[in-house]
Amino acid sequence: MNYRTRLRELSMNTETQHSMAEMPEPERGGNDRKSSWPRLGASSVTARAKRNCPGSARLMEVIVGRRNMMAAYKRVVENKGIAGVDGMTCEQLRPYLQSQWEDIKSVLLEGRYEPQAVLRMEIPKPNGGMRVLGIPTVIDRLIGQAIHQVLEPIFDPTFSGSSYGFRRGRNAHQAIGKARKYVEEGRRWVVDIDLEKFFDRVDHDILMARVARKVQDTRLLKLIRYYLRAGIMADGLETVRSEGTPQGSPLSPLLSNIILDDLDKELERRGHAFCRYADDCNIYVRSKRAGQRIMASVTAFVERRLHLKVNPDKSAVDRPWKLNFLGYTMTHDKKPRLRVAVESVKRFKSKLKEYFRKGRGRRTKRVIEEITPVLRGWAQYFRYNAVRSVFEELDGWIRRKLRNILWRQWKRPHARACNLMKRGLAKDRAWQSASNGRGPWWNAGASHMNEAYKLTDFRRMGLFCTMDVLSDTPTLFS
Repeated sequence: MNYRTRLRELSMNTETQHSMAEMPEPERGGNDRKSSWPRLGASSVTARAKRNCPGSARLMEVIVGRRNMMAAYKRVVENKGIAGVDGMTCEQLRPYLQSQWEDIKSVLLEGRYEPQAVLRMEIPKPNGGMRVLGIPTVIDRLIGQAIHQVLEPIFDPTFSGSSYGFRRGRNAHQAIGKARKYVEEGRRWVVDIDLEKFFDRVDHDILMARVARKVQDTRLLKLIRYYLRAGIMADGLETVRSEGTPQGSPLSPLLSNIILDDLDKELERRGHAFCRYADDCNIYVRSKRAGQRIMASVTAFVERRLHLKVNPDKSAVDRPWKLNFLGYTMTHDKKPRLRVAVESVKRFKSKLKEYFRKGRGRRTKRVIEEITPVLRGWAQYFRYNAVRSVFEELDGWIRRKLRNILWRQWKRPHARACNLMKRGLAKDRAWQSASNGRGPWWNAGASHMNEAYKLTDFRRMGLFCTMDVLSDTPTLFS
């Protein structure tokens, strides 16, 4: 019986384990941690010592160390991911570990652990098509997170300063600010490189060769390859994977940076000004001719050295204000200003339309409560937008959609007239507006509905306006 079968049998007993409240407290004193919660491995002293030895051939002991596993457990539970193919939830993880961790740990240390298949899920891409996600089991997510925590401080310090994706202390806003600065310096052409199905086409041998440059523990190298080769479960059938690293695993972001670090180093060697966020890479140059030359040479490097494919349909050499980078674009001023890309606004409106469609039979205040977190999150990301008209138009559109819901809910001319009069409109005007024969969207933008429900009225209901984030937002330079 292989260990994967053993894990499936053990997972079936999860519901019979003790609850979290019944778990024993860690024992204090001495170096014996055999009874500590939930017996997650070596001491923190050992873990710290191993972290200072990047070339160590015994990284697996660091990974299963108690402190590292505790941190990984906390992160996995906080993320609240869905169950994988075994059906185990985050709530069931702790009691399962309490009874089974010693077996899992020994198999890990012996180099015999094999992750289970990932659960296939598809989500729509912003630009069309579907993005395939692979959801590992909660146990495999825990181990993957533990591996990530040990490998990140080994690899991250050597990554390029122009790489911003999936790195601690770095974010998309920094990449966007750096890109704006390049354009301000006179690099007013951009080479936008799009890697076709990057996460689905990563070559396992090339990736493992990059990992092995700094990892000597053969057990860990074998385990990472097992994670890469784990099958994909869809409709009850498991498909073997020979390439790619599925999005959804805690390891995927780090592994993507490891393989694309070769591209970063090559661009640095050539002296290019570039910004890369995950598989989205922009190179800033001073002329179209230089951009076309760089596009050809970088495409050849990516396809020859990394065995990845550049998508010619989505890659381009163009002006920065005609392209978008991480949802932003720029104005064509001498000192360019950031603005929200048209495509970003369209995608956001499409997302909000689902909320408004569901809100036709609900109270307006309830609809506002549901869209407020979405509005805040979107506005916070695009808070460096320097073109106020974008947010003004969006806020006006949202209020019109809310008035449209109200007009539909009133249904009949009599109800519409009565409600307009309650909102302060004169009787004659209320009846004339209520019986004009126009559709809901036209009336939602007409003067009678704008007077009946002003901006201040929606604010009292709790509506968040995206313009509010612009008042105290600094300019993003770097």
